[in-house]
Amino acid sequence: MAQPVRNGVETVPHQVNRLAVPVGAPFDDFRARYELAVPMFDTERFERLVRGGVDWDTILRATEENAPHGFIIYWSGDFNALLRLAGERLRCVEYLMGNHTIAQRMYHHNPAVLLYAPLRTAIYEDASGETWFTVEQPTTQFSSFGNPEITDVSGELDRELAALLAYLDAPVPAVLTASGE
Repeated sequence: MAQPVRNGVETVPHQVNRLAVPVGAPFDDFRARYELAVPMFDTERFERLVRGGVDWDTILRATEENAPHGFIIYWSGDFNALLRLAGERLRCVEYLMGNHTIAQRMYHHNPAVLLYAPLRTAIYEDASGETWFTVEQPTTQFSSFGNPEITDVSGELDRELAALLAYLDAPVPAVLTASGE
């Protein structure tokens, strides 16, 4: 529950589930499969569409084509070479993964949802060499807005994330499918 304080500042404490999923595949293999399933945002195409002033239905169709499994990578960061200079040997690549057409359905209720959309994800390896996929559960992030319409859409994100993990042959955390029941 939001707690207003002096000067109009609002503090919203909330608990978030960070999901760490052992993917059962080598780092490079899983990373390649993830990046094929979740392609990069087609910046040039969408910039052309925006310049052309197309309608939202055109954006919806273009997004569906860009996101065959519901999600797009908007950014990725691979800092492994830099961190090796400090002696680090474990690998981790982070991503901003999402879908702007889904985010829009929450945005009009509260633009601050863009704090959590797109989702921040990472693929990393631990000290024993096991590869993991990690993400914060969408419903636990977006529930902090206290808006049932936002929470409903975030439940869809949970289920989309579950479907993506299943497609990638990774274990699906039960909390991702429980939000739709």
